[in-house]
Amino acid sequence: METSHEQCYRVRVPAKVNLALCVGGLADDGYHPLGTVFHAIGLYDDVIARPAPAGVTEISVTGEGVEDVPTDERNLAWKAARLLAETHGHGDLGVRLTIRKQVPVAGGMAGGSADAAAALLACSMLWDLDTGPDELHELAAQLGSDVPFALVGGNAIGRGRGDELVPLLSRGTYHWVLALAHGGLSTPAVYRRFDELGGEHSTDIPDEVLNALAVGDVRALADAMRNDLQPAALDLRPELAETLEVGRSRGALGGIVSGSGPSCAFLAASESDAMDLASALSRLPQVRATRRASGPVPGAKPIG
Repeated sequence: METSHEQCYRVRVPAKVNLALCVGGLADDGYHPLGTVFHAIGLYDDVIARPAPAGVTEISVTGEGVEDVPTDERNLAWKAARLLAETHGHGDLGVRLTIRKQVPVAGGMAGGSADAAAALLACSMLWDLDTGPDELHELAAQLGSDVPFALVGGNAIGRGRGDELVPLLSRGTYHWVLALAHGGLSTPAVYRRFDELGGEHSTDIPDEVLNALAVGDVRALADAMRNDLQPAALDLRPELAETLEVGRSRGALGGIVSGSGPSCAFLAASESDAMDLASALSRLPQVRATRRASGPVPGAKPIG
């Protein structure tokens, strides 16, 4: 709990990259079946929950991309707080949420989903609710495909809509450089373009990805990474192709569009290589900023 005269709880939650994102064709339920390998990286948002009057849910946001984050019922963290309260039959519970962002908004790194996961945990503590991991996972799955993984972090296989998780063990630490683009990309728009481009792929996760993680072979992982949404993201944002090409030519072992984009994630051989790569990428006009992070890291957790 934060040191303060006012009761408050702070939860730190990581971004993710998809080491494999295998997307099937559009199903009758309006969703695409997925086979994915989630990997949590050390780029974090903090969500702080404080008391509020009965039935009040307020959100304030600071940091990365604040101008693009809604602070009303459109915000996934707002929805998480209300879902938790109503599930426990206490719709009159109130909370003031402060979101301190480092994860890019609409950047393909599940920042909004991460905030929702953190809000579930922070509000559960603030309201002293008896919510176990299984219930939190179930609520998270109602909020979005990436929310359950943000609770657990590490590495995990995701199936179904991405919310059916199986934890994965891996060896070693992986060094990443994230090239952040100007503006975001709408996930629904990327999926629509995926369908228009004839999106019919297998959801089978490549064995090469799983084997590389199991033995800690960073070069094999770089070669095996896959993102079926990447062609759609590149079609909508052609300048990302140059970002990927420059990254690979300047020492990255491999690079992919992260999730639905437009952030690009590059795997480097070492921390020093990552520093050099970040410097090179930062000179591109289509790259507004770079971030370095390592993974895997744990999921949402309370901090002092």
